[in-house]
Amino acid sequence: MADPARITAYPDGPLLVRGEVDLRDAAGRPIPQNRRTVALCRCGLSTIKPFCDGTHKAAGFRTDD
Repeated sequence: MADPARITAYPDGPLLVRGEVDLRDAAGRPIPQNRRTVALCRCGLSTIKPFCDGTHKAAGFRTDD
């Protein structure tokens, strides 16, 4: 049985996605995943979008409480 997807929004950070998900780009093409847990960028500044590279820290990205 497949692991259900769980998404956790970290304050001032990425979205952590755990479980089996089918990530696709804007054109509908699959985005390869190498891990069962991935961090997705929320600040828009990552150089490896859609994945987080930690740039949000240096940029001072903040989320609403």
